[in-house]
Amino acid sequence: MHRHPGDLTALRGDCANCFGLCCVALPFAASADFALDKDAGKPCPHLRGDHRCGIHAELRHKGFTGCTVYDCFGAGQRVSQVTFGGQDWRTGSRAHARRMFDVFPVVRQLHELLWYLTEALALPAARPLHAELRRALDETGRLAGQTPQELAALDVGAHRQQVNVLLLKTSELARAGTRGRKKDRRGVDLIGARLKGADLRGANLRGAYLIAADLTGADLRGADLIGADLRDADLTDADLTGAFFLTQAQLDAAGGTAATKLPESVSRPPHWTALH
Repeated sequence: MHRHPGDLTALRGDCANCFGLCCVALPFAASADFALDKDAGKPCPHLRGDHRCGIHAELRHKGFTGCTVYDCFGAGQRVSQVTFGGQDWRTGSRAHARRMFDVFPVVRQLHELLWYLTEALALPAARPLHAELRRALDETGRLAGQTPQELAALDVGAHRQQVNVLLLKTSELARAGTRGRKKDRRGVDLIGARLKGADLRGANLRGAYLIAADLTGADLRGADLIGADLRDADLTDADLTGAFFLTQAQLDAAGGTAATKLPESVSRPPHWTALH
């Protein structure tokens, strides 16, 4: 696994210390990502009594690709073991279970922000913003550590907007060091786009739709990839060195090879070898 200068350990999912919250709290609809419909608060039929997935080794084969690319950023174990003190939703009251399911997505959003803020603080170019970023990191951590009642009442959307202002400034500083004209593809529909060998150095790809895009050999060095949809994108031989705000879930949803160059914050998905 790649090492990263920021402390991201607590922001990585630890299913062994979680009560299978993502398999219960979240809804999903039958689609290319999920083989069936499931309502929020209803356990997936494949969730076992020990909170393990009964088809974990066959998720992709059985039509649950969405499960293989989901990332709770460590919120699962925090809500299970810290916020609710290790009290299982199966053994508590219905009200306890409902509150746990309501709180989980809130903490998940806060942990995602912690990931981005930690990434931002690791960027030398963002040094002028480090004091503000540190304050935002501390405040987000404080919010994530609140009681279940406080978390349920939190306007997490408003906090995300405040943090996003800082992340945008961070992106501008980080990409300013890239030579040449930097492409702005923020939120652009690039579904299925032919971008083989494209020069996307320092590009703004925040929220871009790159589903099934051909990025073979593309140069994505120093690009901002926050929120970019990389499902089924082909990153064969692409160079993502120095790309930032890229999460493991985004990478897991894409395809690549051993030759794909990655930033230090993520690891090469095991299924890439099987696909190529």
